[in-house]
Formats: sequence, structure tokens, C-alpha cells
Amino acid sequence: MDGQDGRVDGREGGREDGVPRVVLYGRAGCHLCAAARDVVREVCAATGERWREVDVDDPAAAPDGRDLVAELGELVPVVEVDGVRQGYWRIDADRLRRALVPPRA
Repeated sequence: MDGQDGRVDGREGGREDGVPRVVLYGRAGCHLCAAARDVVREVCAATGERWREVDVDDPAAAPDGRDLVAELGELVPVVEVDGVRQGYWRIDADRLRRALVPPRA
């Protein structure tokens, strides 16, 4: 995966603690992960949100001790917003955008 932690692009969007709201879980050589990366990159650029990519096959990638291979290995790519799963396999740009942009009152 090319620089998964480098995906945090320095934009102001994100949580107050500086952690990106959007996390893309994937693995190297996964064609669906490449497509999901494009969707996440586009939606986050449009909404001003930061994001990061995590390789589920890297045991050091989950600092909270989660076993990402066991939990997500068959589902990659997986996208979470604020820790809530928003999609897997084929990522829907509209669903991701709705999760990031609150509805207008």
C-alpha cells in the first residue's frame, strides 16, 4: 500500500483531537481497495475531511490491539467514519458523503 499513513493530507477537516474521521482498511494487491481509495480520496477532498489508510495485513497497523485480519480480512476494502462501518467491498461515494456531511435542517 503506498504510504497509507501519508493519506492524511493536512486539511483542517477531522476530529478535534486531530485523528482523521475516515479510515480505509485494505491490503496490497487488492483491486477493490484501489477503487475504494479513489472514492475516499475524492469524497474527502470534496468535504474537506482527512483520511488514512490501514493495511489489515500489518500487525502493527492497529494500535488498539484489534486483529484486523480476523475482523476485516474477508471484507476489504472497509471504510469507517468515526469508528462506524460505512461500507465494504464496493464503497458507495454517496453513502460516504452522507456520513460526513450532516443533513441540513
